[in-house]
Amino acid sequence: MQSENPLLADFVKLMNSAAGTLAGMTREARDNAREKFRETMGGLDFVSREEFDAVKALAAKARSEAEELKARVEALEAKLNEK
Repeated sequence: MQSENPLLADFVKLMNSAAGTLAGMTREARDNAREKFRETMGGLDFVSREEFDAVKALAAKARSEAEELKARVEALEAKLNEK
């Protein structure tokens, strides 16, 4: 027959409760941190890779056209200066 020490049984119950409370606090802290991260990242304006590449291509095309127009203007100015 096994004798049960009430003091030991109470201590085991207390430790089980403490472990459960600690696990719950850990879960709650993790969930709160995730929520804060989502709120922070949601407030920032990020663009997708596709949007970035599209704007980059437009900028390259505009730069190329500007260089071509500059060359044409310089050629026209040179013709005007000859006369």
